[in-house]
Amino acid sequence: MITSEQEKLRGWFTGRLPDDLFQDLVEVTVDREEITVIGRIPGPRVAAGASDAEREAAVQGRVQEFRERTREARVSVAREAEHRFRRKVSWGVECDGERALFTHVAAPVMTRLRQPERQVLDTLIAGGVARSRSDALAWCVRLVQRHTDDWLTELRESLEHVRRVRAQGPDAEDTGEE
Repeated sequence: MITSEQEKLRGWFTGRLPDDLFQDLVEVTVDREEITVIGRIPGPRVAAGASDAEREAAVQGRVQEFRERTREARVSVAREAEHRFRRKVSWGVECDGERALFTHVAAPVMTRLRQPERQVLDTLIAGGVARSRSDALAWCVRLVQRHTDDWLTELRESLEHVRRVRAQGPDAEDTGEE
């Protein structure tokens, strides 16, 4: 769901960004620390029959060219937005189906974990998946994010099952049937 704040930010960026910066504005996301602006840029023209490696390198080159060429314009808009909205602005692009984020905020998050939860993080460290508990927690969040659609679908199905079971319980309305 898009919040009113996101709608206002998207509208402001739509009106404020130079018309030739992006083909279109793909996404504006916001949290307490950061606004991330993602725009679509044209893909590079590669020769017919080019290998996947050549296409990937061409996209990376296009993203880097865009980042360098538009730096001054993006910094100008970001300064204005940071002053106005009191959040850092980060940028990214979509190019030929690939998404690339430029420098963005890595905000510290405090959490209280019980021993079994800390042991999960420590296992990830011992297994070489992460260097620290902070890295391990970030890894876990990325894993959930990657599987969020499957997980949320399963959660919704479970909630529907709970609703049906509750409807059959002793507090359910008496229909007069026995």
